[in-house]
Amino acid sequence: MPSDHNPWNLPGNGGNRPRVPDTGPPWGGPPRRPPDLDHLAQSARDYLHRFLQGGPRALALTGIILVAVWLFTGIYRVQPDELGLVLRFGAYTRSTPPGLNWHIPWPIETAQVLAVTRINRVEIGFRSEIAEEDLTNPHTPSGSAADADRPESGLRQESLMLTGDENIVDINASVFWRVRDAAAYAFNTRNQAITVKSAAESVLRQVIGHTNIQSALTGGRAAIEEAVTTGTQKILDDYRTGIEITQVQLQKVDPPADVIESFRDVQRANTDADRAQKDAQSYSNDIVPRARGDAAAILAQAQGDKQAAIATANGQAQRFLSVYAAYTQAREVTLKRLYIETMQELLSHSDTTIVDDRLRGTLPLLSLNPNRTPTAPEATP
Repeated sequence: MPSDHNPWNLPGNGGNRPRVPDTGPPWGGPPRRPPDLDHLAQSARDYLHRFLQGGPRALALTGIILVAVWLFTGIYRVQPDELGLVLRFGAYTRSTPPGLNWHIPWPIETAQVLAVTRINRVEIGFRSEIAEEDLTNPHTPSGSAADADRPESGLRQESLMLTGDENIVDINASVFWRVRDAAAYAFNTRNQAITVKSAAESVLRQVIGHTNIQSALTGGRAAIEEAVTTGTQKILDDYRTGIEITQVQLQKVDPPADVIESFRDVQRANTDADRAQKDAQSYSNDIVPRARGDAAAILAQAQGDKQAAIATANGQAQRFLSVYAAYTQAREVTLKRLYIETMQELLSHSDTTIVDDRLRGTLPLLSLNPNRTPTAPEATP
């Protein structure tokens, strides 16, 4: 007898669960029936029974198919700008060139593909869109999300460096690198771009610490770039990273923004001082040679006068000696000759006045001024 507590104890139902008619899917069509599990199991048993009745030949064929499928999974493709690395039980064994290659399938061997011709870039003191793309590219690990989202204050601290003369400069630099040894790159170093950035920043601070600010701001940038490239490459080679530094570029070398105006004033003052010094040097280069030339001319003239005076004195001394020798041999003749020559010398340098013998009572006038024009003598009464 049905219980009164049966939820299906309804009048006219006899205590049985009410049947809901199967109307099929809500979109119409034939009624949907649940799968018959017994039928599926029986079909599987029949297929297995027929397969086992095939004997060893069927098993061998099945094994060949499975082995072929397994070997086919070892085919992989390497792009023209990539290089394949084959690992056997996790240990590196060989490299494969671009194209279709094959390795023993998993779990014996696995293959990794790396882009080896791409020129990567890390930046010191600033971040560009290219750097942010590299930071988020999983195939080119060049940083971390924290580095990409570094606040502006952190970048400012990264770009400020101390020079050799104890000044501060604001430097932005880009370091370009590529993969030289794919195996060393993949297995010797983790976070390769962070390693490149850390090594380059360390070397850059060291080089700037031995460079004066004037050289860093003007003509010393090429030497700084070369020194940073060489130093960074040495560190990476010591770490056996398989990375080659292709170029280091200094994007900006300026004084800090807080003192840049004052620094420019100092630079302008230094420029004016250099210009004044060059003007003074130019004037010195002009006046000193001329003064030296005048001094040399005066010395040469004095030397000539000295030689002329000595020659004249020697000539007069020789003349006196020759006259004295003649005087000792003929005194009268020599005295008369000396008298005549002396009078000739005197009269040739004095004014001559001729007076007629018939004139009487004339007063000769002796002119003592050599520049005075001679005048006729005045007649006396």
